[in-house]
Amino acid sequence: MNDESSVLKSLISLSIPTILQQVMGTLLTYVDTAMVGHLGEKATAAVSTTTTVTWLVATLPYSFAVGFMALVSRAYGAGDRDRINSLTRLAIKMVIIIGLALTVICIGLSPMIPVWMQAANDIREQASIYFAIICIPTIFRVASAIFGTCIQAIKDTKTPMVVNLSENLLNVLLNALLIYGLSLGVTGAAIASAISYGLGGALMTWLFLRKKEFGKLSLWHTGKYDITLLKDVSSIAMPALGTSVISCAGYVAFAAMVSGMGTTIFAAHSIAVGAEEIFYLPGYGIRTATSALVGIAIGEKGWDRLRIVKRQSVLITVSLMCVTGALLFLTAYPLMRVFTSSETVAELGAKMLRIVAFSEPFFGLMVAWEGICYGFGSTKRIFAVESFSMWGVRILLTFFVVEVWHMGLREVWYCMVADNTFKAVALTAVCLARPPEKEYKADIVF
Repeated sequence: MNDESSVLKSLISLSIPTILQQVMGTLLTYVDTAMVGHLGEKATAAVSTTTTVTWLVATLPYSFAVGFMALVSRAYGAGDRDRINSLTRLAIKMVIIIGLALTVICIGLSPMIPVWMQAANDIREQASIYFAIICIPTIFRVASAIFGTCIQAIKDTKTPMVVNLSENLLNVLLNALLIYGLSLGVTGAAIASAISYGLGGALMTWLFLRKKEFGKLSLWHTGKYDITLLKDVSSIAMPALGTSVISCAGYVAFAAMVSGMGTTIFAAHSIAVGAEEIFYLPGYGIRTATSALVGIAIGEKGWDRLRIVKRQSVLITVSLMCVTGALLFLTAYPLMRVFTSSETVAELGAKMLRIVAFSEPFFGLMVAWEGICYGFGSTKRIFAVESFSMWGVRILLTFFVVEVWHMGLREVWYCMVADNTFKAVALTAVCLARPPEKEYKADIVF
């Protein structure tokens, strides 16, 4: 089998479970949104109010997951078992520290967040309770993010997929029991999600500890690599964290401006944003596989193979996102009806989905380059592009559209499309002008 065929087979075989994992993770949110959506617009708004803040909370563990992906995959490709063992011991410590810190902070701030998000007075209490409950198992969500990424880095994408499938199925059952069976409404949805997150994280941790590739794991043992590896992980994670914080803070500001346009408009906007998510998840699935293969190729010093991974990742991701964009355009209205019983909300949300459908290929292009850069640990360029585009394009334009010109939701979504398109073009230009491998090692000739 030649390198082209070998890389294509690896990329597809690793991507399929990861795509399914992404889709199933999104279904966890979809189930909440759909079931709560049928309770009315206020219930939907209560759940949606803190969604962007929840994304912001997830940025810290996922940023460190990017660092562990790059370093564990590189060590795996080089066959350095000692380094892998040291990295995974460090991962355990980071899960405990980050998980406990985020739990305390999130629960403590839960009463204020709906106020900061400019939620309507009649939904603030529900939104606060919902957020506090889903933040209780934060340490388990951190474990799922970091341990799951370490497992993916050694070319095992099936295990995290199985965990997410179990978590999703449990959430469906608990939602049905608590939301409708016990008539707990929004609170029931929160409890169902919290239990699912907790058990899912516990299962991921158990499977992580059983992986023979990671060697014998002990929390209290301090290896010779610990300090150096922490610096290495942090050097990759900090720009990734900056990217996530800038991005999520932008989403918070974006959502806050839309929430001020009224409950019906915000409900349509929030449901449409969630409904769109499943259509770009295939790109994120390929991104994870790409990062793993890039890191492994670096560890193996397979430079020809590395070039092939880059090329095929871009072609496959963009092609797939063209297909998902077309599907989103064609299924916009029936998809909205799944999540809401309001005809007005469904029609407005469908119009927004048809607008954003045309930008899906650009989104795929951006995601492909992100996967390549993350595999190299080249996170600074992504931070620069994201920062400028989010605040200089999306937020600035949305501010004028909403606060100055007092235009509608359609124009707000045009701002979102402009942001996605700009990021794709800018990141492509930056990566072609100075390939990420130049930052990794100057003496590699490509």
